[in-house]
Amino acid sequence: MAILAFHELGHYVTARLYGMRVSLPLFIPMPLPPMGTMGAIIRMRSPVPSRRALFDVGIAGPLAGLLLAVPLTVVGLSLSRVVPHLPRGVGVVEFQEPLLFQAMTRLILGPVPDGATVLAHPLAIAGWVGFFVTALNLIPAGQLDGGHITYAVLGRRHEKVALVTVIALFGMAIFPLLLGSEIQLNWAVWGSLLLVMGYRHPPPLNDLTVLDPVRRVMGVLTWGLFFLLIPPAPFVSF
Repeated sequence: MAILAFHELGHYVTARLYGMRVSLPLFIPMPLPPMGTMGAIIRMRSPVPSRRALFDVGIAGPLAGLLLAVPLTVVGLSLSRVVPHLPRGVGVVEFQEPLLFQAMTRLILGPVPDGATVLAHPLAIAGWVGFFVTALNLIPAGQLDGGHITYAVLGRRHEKVALVTVIALFGMAIFPLLLGSEIQLNWAVWGSLLLVMGYRHPPPLNDLTVLDPVRRVMGVLTWGLFFLLIPPAPFVSF
């Protein structure tokens, strides 16, 4: 909850600095495991004045959330243990690790030998959730943070990137079948939501002034961050 609050407060504070009217963070309850919430949102009550404001508000949330998620993950992994891998059929849910989480695990715990796994401390799981939520928000389509950033960088050309992203989400849902694994319906759900809610992004009031080179570079780095944080198959039960 703290990571989600940091994320949304990053949007809120940045939007207020630009003089925009926005609501305080609103948490979306979901009384189901494993997280108990579908995240949090802030309501935009005034239009976005420029592409620069759109970029800054969009990127502030993920960066603020990671500001808390990364140190929590470091502490959580330092408290985690490497244990023998449990046999299949015992009802365990395994969290698949994105590239950044894998690198941090190797740095803190060392190489995990064959036949072993990491028994994650709750703080490490909280950090994983923070990474996952940030990755979902960085999907470069629609009104997600990644959609804000992509439109700010590319302008109306964002639509092609957003359409390819939706197609890729359905591909990620089906691809595990080719490897003999189970279909990942969660990616199909996100692809469907973007089709229903709209994968295009509305323009800000000033859609003519392009971003400065520093923000353009930050936008490209943010796309790279998305690939470091996204797990190919978030949850695997065995």
